[in-house]
Amino acid sequence: MAVLNIEKLEKQIEDTIVFPEFNLEILKGQSVSIYSNTNVRNVLLRMIMGEFATLSGKITVNEEIASLYNKAYHSQVGISFLDDGLYERLSIRDNLTFFKRLYSSNQMIDDMLERVQLATIKHKKVSSLTYSEKRRVQMARLLFHDPSLIVLEEPDQNVDVETKRFLLKVLRELQQNDKSILLLTGNMESAITLTDITYRLDEKGLYKINVNEDVSSGFFTEENKEESLEEEQGIPIQFNKIPTRVNEKIVLFDPPEIDYIESYSGQSHVYISGEGFPCVFTLVELEERLKAYGFFRCHRSYIVNLQKVREVVTWTRNSFSLILEDHMKSEIPLSKTKMAELKGMLGLN
Repeated sequence: MAVLNIEKLEKQIEDTIVFPEFNLEILKGQSVSIYSNTNVRNVLLRMIMGEFATLSGKITVNEEIASLYNKAYHSQVGISFLDDGLYERLSIRDNLTFFKRLYSSNQMIDDMLERVQLATIKHKKVSSLTYSEKRRVQMARLLFHDPSLIVLEEPDQNVDVETKRFLLKVLRELQQNDKSILLLTGNMESAITLTDITYRLDEKGLYKINVNEDVSSGFFTEENKEESLEEEQGIPIQFNKIPTRVNEKIVLFDPPEIDYIESYSGQSHVYISGEGFPCVFTLVELEERLKAYGFFRCHRSYIVNLQKVREVVTWTRNSFSLILEDHMKSEIPLSKTKMAELKGMLGLN
């Protein structure tokens, strides 16, 4: 049975679709991340909290329906916000003492201080802590709460390396204890690194990001690059996804997701919603692979998805740019010779 169950949930504000209808289940012991922009994330968080009425669809946790006034629901859900407040004038230990009483927890305070790696500074006031140390105090609150579903908003944003390691360790321990985790972030690397399953949610809907563990030390070598596209019997198969790398994982993107590709320092980088991901293939190889999907080599260092182009801008007689329709309005250079070629493709000659 699913711990979190989202059924036919959608949200529209005035004439703007925040996200269309989608379904999502998170089972006991699963960790799932949703990659989205800030607006989508804020709306979804408020719906999970019960602040926004779910006029279409519903959210349940252990069959309790999300509502601002449903105590049984809120006892099952623990949320850590990016800007969670703490009692700044109290010490770390005093904050943890309050959390222990608030949630009637049987966990020992000294054990919790060790667990969140704050035992040596337990008497320091929260106001004097670093941002990373405050995030660990916030995590202690969730651990005292001990809910079935833990929702984290940007948990590793601007934290130090040690806190990132701590966070990853705690999330794995929570999964082993059958806790379900939902992570909401605008950073693809965080989504992929911290959870087992990653989705993207935007105005087009919810869809899964394909991620494979990179078990080979060399990622894709020249020898296995072509082998990955064939069956063991030697029969060619159709493989259209573009592989990129995030830490020790391979992320596979569908061509329509890609905005543009840039090459610098001898490395190709695939850009999606403003984030760049290193790719094993050269621009020449990517140009050939993506030609059938409407991609265009607009510059010696760039390939662009023409479906994402909103404007063609002429700056001077020999200077041109392509403006994309992403939220950043990305600007891609267009060389003079490629401008002539593009005009021909558009029938403007």
